[in-house]
Amino acid sequence: MEDLGPIRRFLADDHDRLDVLLGSAVTPAGEIDFASYKEFRAGLLRHIGIEEKILFPASQRANGGSPHPTVARLHRDHGALALLLVPTPTADIVAEIRSILDGHNEIEEGKDGVYADCDRLLGDELEAVLERLKTYPPVKVAPHFDGPGVVRRADDALRAVTRGRPEPPIPPRDRTPGNETSGSG
Repeated sequence: MEDLGPIRRFLADDHDRLDVLLGSAVTPAGEIDFASYKEFRAGLLRHIGIEEKILFPASQRANGGSPHPTVARLHRDHGALALLLVPTPTADIVAEIRSILDGHNEIEEGKDGVYADCDRLLGDELEAVLERLKTYPPVKVAPHFDGPGVVRRADDALRAVTRGRPEPPIPPRDRTPGNETSGSG
């Protein structure tokens, strides 16, 4: 197994923890385990806050002011996930959340993802950023809302956060022989 940097390991471990909670949120009978979902919801919102408020800005600073090439896509996914966390959960909503998270987590955790780039680029700032990630406080979670206009499908959530803009691309990989990396900095 490849050696993971400390930021990549910390956030990938949190993904794993959240994945277990989301998996426990729906019983085999298709009912919602509200305790697991509540913990998942609060944890995912905290995780999104960590990335949006600490990690992405640190990545951009470390990359000379340029954001990581996947950040636009990750912002979009975070917004859509937040929308799907608003209504009272159902098995269908949990499946919609998972449909976004499956690809999203791979983009972040991948060899050339934002986590690995932070581990490579942050240099002397790495330990301070990691400590800020670890000590980020729990977020306040609003009650569920099921009124008019609440989004319950991933496609609708993604459309709502992009407001008709095209989906941010995932940067193509450089296929030059001997350089199979993503064009990330």
